[in-house]
Amino acid sequence: MAKAQFHKNQRVYVKPVGTWALIERVVPHWAKGIDEPIRIHYDVGLGREFAAEEFLSEEPLGDKSLDDARTWRVVRARNKWQPAEDCARHPVPGTYPVVITGDAEWGGWRVPGAEYDLDPAKIEEQARLIACAPQFAGFANALVDWARKSGEDMPNELAELAHRAQDLLTDVTRAS
Repeated sequence: MAKAQFHKNQRVYVKPVGTWALIERVVPHWAKGIDEPIRIHYDVGLGREFAAEEFLSEEPLGDKSLDDARTWRVVRARNKWQPAEDCARHPVPGTYPVVITGDAEWGGWRVPGAEYDLDPAKIEEQARLIACAPQFAGFANALVDWARKSGEDMPNELAELAHRAQDLLTDVTRAS
């Protein structure tokens, strides 16, 4: 007997066509007197039904980001290029943000002093966003996993959000 390998609204790569598509319908083929379908095809809106062997599913991403979430943090570094009285408009005069992305205090993200001086509030926000990136990735992974497990019970809007989250995670992990 056949079991469905994919679910409605799941994004799959259609090998014969060479494109990504969303599964619009799961089509079971029944035989009289049998309790389970004998085979399952999938409608992806490309003019015919496809078998599971003609698809590749998206690979789930590892959940390394949750381990990193505890170590990424924003620290303050001393502003060496300007005295504190010359940068009184900065959020924390005499310092600038540094995002530490490892266990050591010296690794991570920094911004050039001239760029920080142009728009300190923007750089402060960027630093906080970068420091929270592993948590955002973990949230996106959880949303994608939940969407995969929920199957056809998920509203279309939520399925679309899950696809956007998967696309963003793919962009992050793809080598340039």
